[in-house]
Amino acid sequence: MKFYLNDLGLVSPVGDSKTASLKRILSGDRTGLVLAEDPLAGNPVYVGKVQASLPLIDNAASVYYNCRNNRLLLAALAQIKGTVDAMIRCFGEDRVGVVIGTSTSGLSNTESAWADVAKTGHKPESFHYKQQQLAGGADFLAATLGIKGPAYAISTACSSSGRAFASARRLLALNICDAVIVGGADSLCRYTLHGFAALESVATGLCKPFGLHRDGINIAEAAALFVMSKETGPVQLSGIGASSDAHHFSAPAPAGTAVMKAMQMALQEAGTTPDAIDYINLHGTATPLNDAMESRSVFEVFTNQPAVSSTKGLTGHALGAAAALELGLCWLLLATDDPAGELPPNINDDELDTKLPALNFVRPGQYLGRQITTCQSNSFAFGGNNLSIVMARV
Repeated sequence: MKFYLNDLGLVSPVGDSKTASLKRILSGDRTGLVLAEDPLAGNPVYVGKVQASLPLIDNAASVYYNCRNNRLLLAALAQIKGTVDAMIRCFGEDRVGVVIGTSTSGLSNTESAWADVAKTGHKPESFHYKQQQLAGGADFLAATLGIKGPAYAISTACSSSGRAFASARRLLALNICDAVIVGGADSLCRYTLHGFAALESVATGLCKPFGLHRDGINIAEAAALFVMSKETGPVQLSGIGASSDAHHFSAPAPAGTAVMKAMQMALQEAGTTPDAIDYINLHGTATPLNDAMESRSVFEVFTNQPAVSSTKGLTGHALGAAAALELGLCWLLLATDDPAGELPPNINDDELDTKLPALNFVRPGQYLGRQITTCQSNSFAFGGNNLSIVMARV
């Protein structure tokens, strides 16, 4: 059974359209990483912020779902609305589902509401708990589109939206749905900024994936939505590998055994071998432990040294939406007719850490030399929740 990614809607710090996003990623544009308006412990920090104007939520559901997270989703949905509508007409509203990955949903609304409570003793009338509910984005999309298939969210930290792809594929494989809107969204909030700061995982400046002086992440926001079905599309979802090492609450298992298992499982499911992968989008958080573990694992599995990079140096780390965002960037490489195969560079404004295995990191302006046909993308999360996905040009 084959599964296809028929369309993509994408809004992130690198753009609010497919064309703009691909252009800025390939050019190594870091201007989406900006200083946060809200100082962290007295110091400004860089975050990946969506600069585009977002659509308003002004329908009857606005009292329940009016939050930035859902506005990000609405912006992504607008880009795939024609494909979604065609699927609904073809299969019926009860045969189209929604699976969304997120880690914070609309938590920033809760922060604002409780700030008002502290000042006035009352919650604002505009606040409703569904704005922060993890499944709120899935419910919102289903209500907006009038679809009646399964609609739910998955939250496994930074692998959330990658796990959503595995779940959406299962809905299709079990004939519960004929099409699934799948992806993820996360929006900036103080909770994650302060939480990651408490873990000493926030970069002091711009993040430096695999850099010698890397010291943490730039937290970001984004939304990426795909239409997945068994109908032939421009990109095939070829294989998914998942594993869990449960080594530590937040630190990866240094040996990377479970991570290697996830990558190998994805390759096996895709019916391909490491030397068939043209490009790997690394998880590449720019934290000391993650980059050390991932580089060793990739070096062990991919002895052929495919082109690799972490695009988090351009987008920041979108947490629960990161997997879908980075799969979206891979989708753009595969769906674009580029016979020279331009690759996303590993931008860190730093020298590479030579203590790490020497991977084939993409340099600015580097090309594969032929059309990109197969990509693999890694996503790892707290608790050792690992995911790797292989995608191929059709």
